[in-house]
Amino acid sequence: MSSQPDHPTPPLASARNLTAHAFERATGAELSAGNDVELLIDAQANFDHWLAAIRAARQTILLENYIVADDSVGREFRAALAERAAAGVRVAVIRDWLGCLGNSKAAFWQPLLDAGGEVRAYNPPRFDSPLGWLGRDHRKLLVVDGAIAFVSGICVAQKWLGDPPRGIAPWRDTGVAIRGPACADVARAFVDNWAQIGAPLALDIVEPARAGDVDLRVIATTPNRASLYRTDLFVASMARRTLWLTDAYFVGFAPYVQALCAAARDGVDVRLLVPGTSNLKLVARLSHAGYRPLLEAGVKVYEWNGSMIHAKTAVADGRWARVGSSNLNVASWLTNCEIDVAVENEGFAQKMAAQYEQDLLNATEVVLDERARPSRTRPAARRTRGGSGSSSRAAAGTLRLVNTVGAAIGDRRVLGSGEAALLPPIAFVLIALAVIASIWPRLVAWPLAVIALWVGASLLWRWRKLRRKRRER
Repeated sequence: MSSQPDHPTPPLASARNLTAHAFERATGAELSAGNDVELLIDAQANFDHWLAAIRAARQTILLENYIVADDSVGREFRAALAERAAAGVRVAVIRDWLGCLGNSKAAFWQPLLDAGGEVRAYNPPRFDSPLGWLGRDHRKLLVVDGAIAFVSGICVAQKWLGDPPRGIAPWRDTGVAIRGPACADVARAFVDNWAQIGAPLALDIVEPARAGDVDLRVIATTPNRASLYRTDLFVASMARRTLWLTDAYFVGFAPYVQALCAAARDGVDVRLLVPGTSNLKLVARLSHAGYRPLLEAGVKVYEWNGSMIHAKTAVADGRWARVGSSNLNVASWLTNCEIDVAVENEGFAQKMAAQYEQDLLNATEVVLDERARPSRTRPAARRTRGGSGSSSRAAAGTLRLVNTVGAAIGDRRVLGSGEAALLPPIAFVLIALAVIASIWPRLVAWPLAVIALWVGASLLWRWRKLRRKRRER
């Protein structure tokens, strides 16, 4: 006698519920209903809304950003925060140590500290963590009075506004303003990260009342939590008609590239909009090396003609959209703190799709020429350099470089022509290191010895701290 299952198989009518459940597992975030979401295009609109909310604050201001620069924009925000702190508002700021390095010093925050505000730096160098700098706080969020929250890819810096006297256009970027219950999720993301770098923040988070009819998920990640990676893979697999992506620092990662290619071959209109220029030539070459398999599969690739496109967005099937701080690369997926908002609402998704089509009017499509190499369909408009961007771009480029070398050595897959062009300079560097090591071994041995000593000492230091904590318990 065959055994029968304890519960019946779900009917086809419940397929949508199963999909929603699978999406919740992928994102690791619950769906928040009853929100109002406003789309904010470019830095000026975002800065205006942020400052208006800060100046109207009565209870709390939570600001977390990768870069807060010591320039006219940064000083304006500092003054607004200090004024509210002096008025008795609880002001807490998380800045990334590496992101602010060279952009603002610790002394920059003294006026806010003197007014009663609190500022913490995420992941500064520590003796007991030699490689800790690899994980960065790449989030860009603001929560005011628990009633309004902002999430974007925009840092608090003048360069996002461009430099009109020098002919440099503002950076193209995207953010959202959220009102409703999801504000509590953004606040919790801040509070959780605050507790990771010091004493917990004594703050009662109260969920606001419904403010609209938009459903969304707040996807907040920390290093080694791959929920954003799972989300991007899931959306690439679930898209049926369209999948339009904008990314500032796209560096193709094989599983995700394969997912995009599979969607395109299945008839999905997959588009990728990326910057047309990069101040890091190696990273630009790495990004270009990933074009070929995408183009051959039918993915449409566009390069922005403006000074810089820094937005990180996605819109699928006219009903799902994502806006936030994460890029489509391994650094954002695995090593950084990131925050994105995944919106499940047709009205908002249609606004995102309309903006995407508007952006393509200032972009050039990349196509395969007769030699199957990526080329532009028409000359690009004149570009000007808009300054450097996120340092996660360099980390992602390094990972892609390691992946290319590993594939060549292990013969795991066929390398594209763009990737093959990277092999000679890598080979020459390795040969040069070998020559130096054979002629002047101390030049190689001493740095390795210092690194080994540092790592070993840090492990002993970490063991001592853990042992002390265990005894205290």
